[in-house]
Amino acid sequence: MNTQVIHRVPRKPAPPSPLPDDRRAVESIIGERKALPGAMLPILHGVQEKIGYIPPEAVQLIADGLNVSRAEVHGVITYYHFFRQTPPGRTVVQLCRAEACQAVGCDALADHAKTMLGCDFHETTADGAFTLEAVYCLGQCATGPAVMIGDDIHARVSPAKLDRLINAKRSAP
Repeated sequence: MNTQVIHRVPRKPAPPSPLPDDRRAVESIIGERKALPGAMLPILHGVQEKIGYIPPEAVQLIADGLNVSRAEVHGVITYYHFFRQTPPGRTVVQLCRAEACQAVGCDALADHAKTMLGCDFHETTADGAFTLEAVYCLGQCATGPAVMIGDDIHARVSPAKLDRLINAKRSAP
């Protein structure tokens, strides 16, 4: 009789999910918004506003609450660039990539931002301080290129101005 021994490689334990602390909040958001027309988007916005991103564990809760598949929820999350699937940095830097800002140099500003921060769009700096995101209109079309850093919108942003803004945010408590 030939026996074969199968060796199992121990897996690293999964990092603790932040969702247990936020589960009630997610369920509350679902309950408040599931009767709205097109409820998935308001629910996703609410979850991201509350938690900062859409945790994978929340996807099934949303799917169950709306009686849709997990794949449908995932499809919406991945279709819209606004939704994050990982925690953002302490400060989110949104750079407008719409046509009006493109006409006044946002492509060069985007290249500068990526180099300065050392990350690409939808990534976070190694120190966790900043997440860089491309957005498509900050409503500052006449004064582009526009950047939103945290909750503050800045107009006519040059590479030098972006450096000053980021450095000021780095040194702020």
